[in-house]
Amino acid sequence: MSRHSTSPAGSAPTLREVLETVEQLWPLRLQEPWDASGLVTGRPERPVRRILFAVDPVAAVVAEAVAAGADLLVTHHPLLLRAVTTVAADGFKGALVHELIENGCALLACHTNADSARDGVSDAVARAAGLGATAALAPHPADPEVGIGRVGDLAEPVTLRSLARRLADAVPATAHGVRVAGDPEALVRRVAVCGGAGDSLFEEVRAAGADVYVTADLRHHPASEAREAASGPRAGGTPYLVDLSHWASEWLWLPVGAAALREALAARGRDVEVRVSALRSDPWDFRIDHPHAQTAGGTA
Repeated sequence: MSRHSTSPAGSAPTLREVLETVEQLWPLRLQEPWDASGLVTGRPERPVRRILFAVDPVAAVVAEAVAAGADLLVTHHPLLLRAVTTVAADGFKGALVHELIENGCALLACHTNADSARDGVSDAVARAAGLGATAALAPHPADPEVGIGRVGDLAEPVTLRSLARRLADAVPATAHGVRVAGDPEALVRRVAVCGGAGDSLFEEVRAAGADVYVTADLRHHPASEAREAASGPRAGGTPYLVDLSHWASEWLWLPVGAAALREALAARGRDVEVRVSALRSDPWDFRIDHPHAQTAGGTA
């Protein structure tokens, strides 16, 4: 039992104990300087019996947590990433803060600290791609063995089409789908990944010698410039690009994070129900494809 434990073995932990456990799994020192991970609402001395994991602290997710009787909502994205001067309930973020507090549900954000930490968001994407051993794509200054993104080699080369299909089968369905840039029949083996928006890491991807880069939220100009650079006389057309939904790429970590926290609390002798939200918080509802759109298989 941890020397920090304040309640009998087998009982619910306090929020303070949960935060101590989270710090061991996803240390706040690993978050990016601009980030706002950490506790948003909640009294540290309150017991925590039910925990819900989700990507986004949106109204539907907060309502789900309250309806489930959750004492703690753990989200990947912070609710208050940018500075605010009020949390009055007449604004949508303030309304969520009030809803959480009035129903005794704490809110904890594990954002870029969970991206960088071992078995974090990009590790989940790497497993979905079929990678085994990986290294950090952008090593963290405090711990070069972890950091943003991962890069590694597949056991055997596969076609770009096969890799994209493998990822499409692994992530939840979204209107975004899976977009791919490159020859669908090209063989790829070295894969770089970054859960969430990763178009700031193209230099690291090229330096790692990746055949393909799997990420999300690829904007037009960074993607276009990456393709132009890849078509140069010495680039060989790589890295190819696989663009996932931002929400779907990060959702892959939720079952992993929930299981890790449940097991770590159990190791402290604490009994907690931990589950993953069933709601899709991807902001897009549907997509209309042009009848002559080009797909990996030809004309749609």
